[in-house]
Amino acid sequence: QVQLVESGGGLVQAGDSLRLSCAASGRTISGYAFGWFRQAPGKEREFVAAISSIGISTNYADSVKGRFTISRDNAKNTLYLQMNSLKPEDTAVYYCAARPSKILLRQTFSLRNEYTDWGQGTQVTVSS
Repeated sequence: QVQLVESGGGLVQAGDSLRLSCAASGRTISGYAFGWFRQAPGKEREFVAAISSIGISTNYADSVKGRFTISRDNAKNTLYLQMNSLKPEDTAVYYCAARPSKILLRQTFSLRNEYTDWGQGTQVTVSS
């Protein structure tokens, strides 16, 4: 099991950028695949982005493709989400999630139930 703590959220204006971080502890993250999800008020938690355990493969929701970039730094045990050209509809609580993936090294995962560990979330609010 890995413990996850998100940071970097805040209040920004439309068009601004933010970088979210997800610090992992308890285990080295090298054998884990990661994802970012978000949940807006009154809506289901939805997939945003994912990265494979060796970082070669990434996957994005259509709504963020071309604006968001997921990355990982195994030496720092940290996952990132660079968010550019933010829109009011990006407003949500953002969660990072992890799952062991020592065999499926190039696989990304986009379903909530594919992940075993979750952080507490960080709020991102984008004003128009």
